[in-house]
Amino acid sequence: MLAIVIVTYFSEQIVGDCLRSLPAAGAGDARVLVVDNGSADATLDRAREAMPGVEVIRMGRNAGFAAGVNAGVSAAPGCDVLVLNPDIRLAAGSIPVLREALAVTGTGIAVPRLTSDDGSPHVSLRRRPTVLRALGEALLGGYRAGRVPALGELVVGAEAYERPGTADWATGAAWLASRACLDALGPLDERYFLYSEETEYMLRAGDRGFAVRYEPRAQAVHLGGEQATSSFLWALATANRVRLHRERHGRLAALGMRGAVLLNEASRAIARGRTGGRKHRAALRALIAMPEWPAGPERPTPPGYVCFSAQDWWYHNQAHSDFQLMRSIAAHRKVLVVNSIGMRMPTPGTSTQVTRRILRKLRSVAKFVRRPLPGFHVMSPLPLPFYGSPLLRRLNAVLVRAQVRVVCRALGLRRPVFVVTLPTAWDVVRPMARRSLVYNRSDRHSAFPEADTATIETLERELLARADRVVYVSRALMDEERPITGERAHFLDHGVDIDHFTRTADLPADMAAVPGPRVGFFGALDEFVVDVDLLERVAAELPQASLVLIGDATVPMERLTRYPNVHWFGFLPYERIPVYASGFDVAIMPWQDNAWIRHANPIKLKEYLALGLPIVSTDFPELAHYRDRVSIAADPDRFVEAVKAALSEGGRRPAAELRASVLDMSWSSRARELMELAEGER
Repeated sequence: MLAIVIVTYFSEQIVGDCLRSLPAAGAGDARVLVVDNGSADATLDRAREAMPGVEVIRMGRNAGFAAGVNAGVSAAPGCDVLVLNPDIRLAAGSIPVLREALAVTGTGIAVPRLTSDDGSPHVSLRRRPTVLRALGEALLGGYRAGRVPALGELVVGAEAYERPGTADWATGAAWLASRACLDALGPLDERYFLYSEETEYMLRAGDRGFAVRYEPRAQAVHLGGEQATSSFLWALATANRVRLHRERHGRLAALGMRGAVLLNEASRAIARGRTGGRKHRAALRALIAMPEWPAGPERPTPPGYVCFSAQDWWYHNQAHSDFQLMRSIAAHRKVLVVNSIGMRMPTPGTSTQVTRRILRKLRSVAKFVRRPLPGFHVMSPLPLPFYGSPLLRRLNAVLVRAQVRVVCRALGLRRPVFVVTLPTAWDVVRPMARRSLVYNRSDRHSAFPEADTATIETLERELLARADRVVYVSRALMDEERPITGERAHFLDHGVDIDHFTRTADLPADMAAVPGPRVGFFGALDEFVVDVDLLERVAAELPQASLVLIGDATVPMERLTRYPNVHWFGFLPYERIPVYASGFDVAIMPWQDNAWIRHANPIKLKEYLALGLPIVSTDFPELAHYRDRVSIAADPDRFVEAVKAALSEGGRRPAAELRASVLDMSWSSRARELMELAEGER
């Protein structure tokens, strides 16, 4: 009998594809067990969606990889066990081939050929670790040292990967162990927590006469990459190399291994500079202050987060990316959101609805500091948004900084991570003590029509040059600014609240009363973003359809509501958006063609997809990645025709497929990625 054990930890983006690969790989009637190490995201939901019959073992905490494997093995007595990382995708027919390899006399563990998702081979076979090999890698580099068996642990010769054979040990992303081997060796050593436990186990197998057999006909794609990008994990893996040598050869031998590994990490910390050497500096610290065993998942005291948002929590859409990310981070860290301090003072002649804007900001400021959610605090400082005057800019920075410092001190945020979305916050945070500074480059704010373009551009350039990390939602904007940001740039796509944006047939009474078919839009109706002329054409040229608009407006809506088929619901709370949007037959994105939109990546795109709605949109660069799911119109005539076609024929793909395409794009996974970047783990 066969059991397949997959150990997960915050694996919602990857576990589904791993499970979906198993039937074609030849899993047959094998038991499939997902052992979850306390994931706080939707990992188990995604696992059950991919394989409804999957068995789940909840560890209740992050107990480590070895503990997860041991729990899975214990739950499958009498079975051979195939251990898989959740980022493995097995190729068709690979499981029977691995079982054939395991049946070869003397074999205890069988491993497949591993490749990247582009098909390039992984160097996954290893030689027994020795001090000489660690020293060879320090002086020559792992790949060059691997060409000489005595000097390198890596097996790098291409011929070794083209034919079956044995190795001292292999990468532990996918390995099949016989029940005889498992019973003879007992459990994996949980003291390592993560990394080196599979090395120790395979070396122990060899000591007991069980060979590790490589079978290239069995193949798997291994996405990997987490250890290479996380300082914490790199440091843990490095220290565990020394611990492994100590346990196998004694403390005196471990001193030599420690020295060789120290040399390796020190040389790379120097050669790779400030950013590239971060993980190597973390490894040096871990080697110097190395305890007997790692303390499990405990990291240094985590920092809090202070986010200078481009929005105001109290009157803007709370689905904005700033708020979504910070709400998810608040499940793990203390968070303070600083409501928008603006980019200009609203003035008659240059701004719309001046009195309304000033009054709503004053009402927000009157709240000062509140805690709307556990661990999630919101403050509204009193700003002086006169950014055209250098003197008033400095005065405003001093005023806002003083208010933020008082609140940070009260909340115990001593050296927080600053996440800055609004460029005007640079004057405020520049001198403040911090763990790191992340510039959330969600938009090109200098393209905002009412902004002081020269001033905002200057602030944007300062942030681009000085931030520790710059995260983008627009690949086009990231590519344009790569000469400034270099390796500090990172694409962090928007997420979507999958559970929230679930379509329902139970519509609110006022929405149900709107005659169908319904063409709908939800979001801010801002004239510099939304093409009002195009909305008017849709209303005029599709009189048989209702045009449903949901959102606050900064334009006179009489121009649209004079049409009898236009239904404007105004601002609705975030909690109510999905039940109203469930009544749309077609969802639209009628954007202006300007610099702001060309560098945008609207959140509502994924929200529409999560609802399974047919989508018609004007064109912008980020849509290049969604052309199979969105009808894109190059001009107003084609936009109207595309809406007509969607009403009569439906979307580019069935509703279930549209929703499935964004299932792995949760905000919690995006927040975790941002935390890894901000806290120096990538």
